[in-house]
Amino acid sequence: MSRKFTVLIFSIVITVSTMAQEKFVTRYGRLDNIRYHIKTGKKATITFMGGSITNMEGWRGKVCDYLTTTYPGTAFRFINAGIPSLGSLPHAFRFAHDVLSKGKTDLLFLEAAVNDRVNGTNEVTQRRAMEGIIRHALKANPRVNIVLMAFADEDKMADYHAGKVPVEVQVHEDLAKKYHLPFINLAKEITTRIDAGEFTWKDDFKDLHPSPFGQQLYFNAIKRLLDEDFSALSPKHLASVKLPRAADPLNYENGAYGDIHDALNRSGFDIIVSWEPSDKVGTREGFVKVPMLVSDTAEASVEYPFTGRTIGIGIVSGPDAGVISYRIDDGAVQQKDLRTQWSKSLYLPWYLILGDDLAPGKHTLRLQKKGDGSVCRVVYFLVNS
Repeated sequence: MSRKFTVLIFSIVITVSTMAQEKFVTRYGRLDNIRYHIKTGKKATITFMGGSITNMEGWRGKVCDYLTTTYPGTAFRFINAGIPSLGSLPHAFRFAHDVLSKGKTDLLFLEAAVNDRVNGTNEVTQRRAMEGIIRHALKANPRVNIVLMAFADEDKMADYHAGKVPVEVQVHEDLAKKYHLPFINLAKEITTRIDAGEFTWKDDFKDLHPSPFGQQLYFNAIKRLLDEDFSALSPKHLASVKLPRAADPLNYENGAYGDIHDALNRSGFDIIVSWEPSDKVGTREGFVKVPMLVSDTAEASVEYPFTGRTIGIGIVSGPDAGVISYRIDDGAVQQKDLRTQWSKSLYLPWYLILGDDLAPGKHTLRLQKKGDGSVCRVVYFLVNS
């Protein structure tokens, strides 16, 4: 008698846990088009855009394996657009280079919540960047399906424990709701399940770069979404999205890389065709052995003409990074510190907005390096036209 009672209780616990997990997946929109591509068209391209949690082996590989195993008759192409350390701001300006240049994407998984917190990206920039990515993707392919996700970290857990919704999570969810996209709140799920005593952060999840146990939890949540949506009948045709009015008209939907070779009046700045460090400090793939506009000369200067309302620079910040001065057109001279908290131990790709909400039209950015023995390395200019 007691044995049957134990089995019954176990069954109830598992059922309740599974049902409870569903509340962390919000279907503001469905995945009809990718379901059509997979079940009817038998051909689909899936792109994963995020930081190191996306780039590393884990949930992404599990999603790829799940899709190819479940739908063996479909020809899948998977694009890993994950780059460690990068959040919504870099994603917005690298989207054309790292995603669109590789052809049409049918399903985009997008996450920036962890690195936006780690990198200290302010809320306005987050909203402009995330909305810019979504609009850029939908303008390039109005039939693309997009899934937004917010991964977990200890800061987000602390926010939830303080009764607050983390800013990064709120930004992701607000835009998912506006553009009718599925949203998976893994930050909330992990926090809730840890609080319920199912597992611990220290011993099981271990880090914001999840252990294999944590990666499995991320995959399970994504699979719940896919299983639910893919269980429906395939639609008879693809549907195109009509873009609504932007929440922020200054979003970075036209964000792109500006070519360093277009820089003018280089006084003390030179283009190194394939830069790599002379020391043994670590680098990031894609930001080493590539062309860079570099100066280690005191009072060096360079100009970059552009057309757009936003201008910035994508740099490599390392142990020798310092401070630059800059001005846009005839505006006031400003300063920007190129150093990060990781500069001593890593040549880190770092994206900085130097001018936002500019008047439409042509402008000129003027950079000047201080005579403090530092080095400035520009990989890309960032332009939102």
